[in-house]
Amino acid sequence: MRTLLCFLLFSVLAVAQDHPVEAPSASAAGQVVIPAGTQVPVALKHAISTKSAREGDPVYAATTFPIVQHDHILVPAGTYVQGRISRVERAGRVKGRAEVLIHFTTLIYPSGYTVLLPGAVENVPGAEKTSIKDAEGTIRQDRQTGEKVEKAAGTAATGAVIGGLSNGLKGAGIGAGVGGAVGAAIALLTRGSDVRLEAGATVQMVIQRDVPLDPARIK
Repeated sequence: MRTLLCFLLFSVLAVAQDHPVEAPSASAAGQVVIPAGTQVPVALKHAISTKSAREGDPVYAATTFPIVQHDHILVPAGTYVQGRISRVERAGRVKGRAEVLIHFTTLIYPSGYTVLLPGAVENVPGAEKTSIKDAEGTIRQDRQTGEKVEKAAGTAATGAVIGGLSNGLKGAGIGAGVGGAVGAAIALLTRGSDVRLEAGATVQMVIQRDVPLDPARIK
């Protein structure tokens, strides 16, 4: 009998080693997850401009639409989002466009539940004449070459009119040349436009990695 019991015990242990019991997953442990790649629309609570912003400045926003998964709200509308400005560049006078890089770092639920996250800018539908430069989400002002050329041409035309009124055709030519030179100088001395995001502007935030949540505190 003792031999038979020992044999059965060793058999059970062998089966257990061949088929180990899996540890409970995050969802089985009562957690839910915001998956990496989730896009969350947020509205800025204050204006941001490359003219005045500084690296390290805080960014405040709030979600504008609930994020739902499997009929459960993961992020309700009105959840606060906090971030910071990681890098800012003003536009140059000759070359270089204005740029600003924003990283979102925290979700603050209406209940006060706070969750750390890595969030980047995916798109900025609420800002005109801007584009996303890279995978980090750098917001960049569009080129203004055409606007500077138009300004120089307009100054040249004005010079031609003034010169023509004073000295005839010859004066018009001189006036156009002077006006063109002045216009080119203005174009060179004028900085490009700043990136400006108005208060209330919509920003599409993307979650960069899975973020576990406590379902009991998502309210």
